[in-house]
Amino acid sequence: MSLWEYANPVKFMALSGRVLPFAAILTAALLATGLIWGFFFTSDDFKQGSTVKIIFIHVPAAMMAINVWIMMLVASLIWLVRRHHVSALAARAAAPIGVTMTLIALFTGAIWGKPMWGTYWAWDPRLTSFMILFVFYLGYLALWQAVEDDDTAADLTSILCMVGSVFALLSRYAVNLWNQGLHQGATLTATERSPIDASYYYPLLISIAGFVLLFFTLVLLRTRMHIRLRRAKALLARSNA
Repeated sequence: MSLWEYANPVKFMALSGRVLPFAAILTAALLATGLIWGFFFTSDDFKQGSTVKIIFIHVPAAMMAINVWIMMLVASLIWLVRRHHVSALAARAAAPIGVTMTLIALFTGAIWGKPMWGTYWAWDPRLTSFMILFVFYLGYLALWQAVEDDDTAADLTSILCMVGSVFALLSRYAVNLWNQGLHQGATLTATERSPIDASYYYPLLISIAGFVLLFFTLVLLRTRMHIRLRRAKALLARSNA
């Protein structure tokens, strides 16, 4: 069995319909566990007080804001190379989720930054690249709405996605490239021991897993919606012909 079989809308709808209930239940369980543990069963930080607990929302949202765009890039490249409509629709479905995650990350970062930096916003390299990524998300959504033909819109938004990926990567690695910025270093890394205490580390991991599954669940739901809308549009065009 090839993975490409599920680029067929009929097979995708059948598989996603079976997966969605389990994904939704696991998402709710992980988010509830991670956020309740993090906000109600961890002690205040000796420097930042209770403000530091925003980490359980800010870090997962920021990670997803960047990774959603990367997922959109992969789906867009698949569309450009193989012309699978499900991949183009999945990228389109992911964009509103990504822009919401970016807004959450910007908003919670501002709340966290005020007591730490003395300001809600600074033109820090990572914050600036993150804001530009947010503008690209808005441009991506606007382009889908502005172009009437879906295939043409998919082509144009795929190109925009490739350009915007530069800022997604900058948002991810800015703290490593520019050490003079206000933003702290990476909270979690694959190569080094995490600088945060274990009492925060484990609920943070669970929260991140919950956000990942939340995205997975929502993108399945929205992709199914776009497939149905595409079918309805095709039927309407035939009836009017």
